[in-house]
Amino acid sequence: MAAFEKVYDRTNTRSVKWDMRKNVFQTDNVLPMWVADMDFQAPQAVNDALIERAKHGIYGYTTIDSDVRNAIISWISRRHSWEIKDDWLSFSPGVVASLHMAVQAFTDPGDSILIQTPVYTPFYNVIETHDRTIVKNPLRRKDHYYHIDFDDFEEKLKTGVKAFILCSPHNPVGRVWTEEELKEMARLCLKHDVLILSDEIHADLIYPGERHIPIASLSDEIAAQTITFMSPSKTFNLAGLQASYIISSDKQKRDLLDKQLNNQGLNMINTMGNIAMEAAYQHGEKWLDELRNVLQENKAYVVERLERETSKLKVTKSEGTYLLWIDCSALGLDSEGLKKFMSKTAGVGLNAGAGYGEEGEMFMRMNIACPRATLQEGVRRIVKAVNNRQ
Repeated sequence: MAAFEKVYDRTNTRSVKWDMRKNVFQTDNVLPMWVADMDFQAPQAVNDALIERAKHGIYGYTTIDSDVRNAIISWISRRHSWEIKDDWLSFSPGVVASLHMAVQAFTDPGDSILIQTPVYTPFYNVIETHDRTIVKNPLRRKDHYYHIDFDDFEEKLKTGVKAFILCSPHNPVGRVWTEEELKEMARLCLKHDVLILSDEIHADLIYPGERHIPIASLSDEIAAQTITFMSPSKTFNLAGLQASYIISSDKQKRDLLDKQLNNQGLNMINTMGNIAMEAAYQHGEKWLDELRNVLQENKAYVVERLERETSKLKVTKSEGTYLLWIDCSALGLDSEGLKKFMSKTAGVGLNAGAGYGEEGEMFMRMNIACPRATLQEGVRRIVKAVNNRQ
């Protein structure tokens, strides 16, 4: 676990998380635990592969060859028991970019697209930027755990929804959907002919003992109704290398999406992203399993300390991601006051829950993918600020 204990200085590296603190929080005096990247180095095999490639010194146009594709196919098979084919794969710089392309390829201005709120902030932009209409199926919370309201889900689909953007595992609430939940969502989408756009970027970041199931792996019929978006970027801390892929078994849909990607010049990944993806999927498995244990321990640490040292904050029960969704409603602050309290009083930079929809206004999102020393300091600051306020 030593690789996950060292504290690295990320300042002056053009890090969004660390070097944009003043822009985001109006002060440099915050410990950043917000944007979804990790304060851990990528697997050594990835760094070695990148260094070796850099020695060549020429960075021309790069093809995505069979070695890269086979690395993806093998990874999906080993980690998620889903057998995909080479020609199902398309590529783009990132999942959000791919979602923009899919919305344009498969829906028209004015069409309705369903999301399950509170949800990843860019989903709103992906829909509204292209003059589509957001339809919400709010997740239901009971005992600090989120569930799907399937009655509401179907009622919303009946209104003429054209596509459903699924967040699986869910960001920010951390749910890893069960097979039963996935089957029911898929059944209703098939019944009402709604395309499933499944963002599965956090697929590998689940806690030990849990299982992520790609919704398209459930049946050939569901696969044909689904476009799946994946990437090693969250899994191996490679977000800055901009490499993602799309899985679609239906040729007609795949051709439409590829045409949209080609038209926008987003049908490729850069040289270093190409190298990193192959190396991560070929050699990063042991690193990932160690990471998952670290994240589980980090989550347990935060939950235990907050429960023991303050009654004002409650961590949502979750099965995946390195993001904790914290209920701060007992502080009695509005969303803006809560944001200022965490950044100015506690000195910790978290994501304000209001950014994920009105359902998140009393919440904050904490990134726990950091060394234990960083986590301890962040929790100490928060607990001190909360207890001083009482």
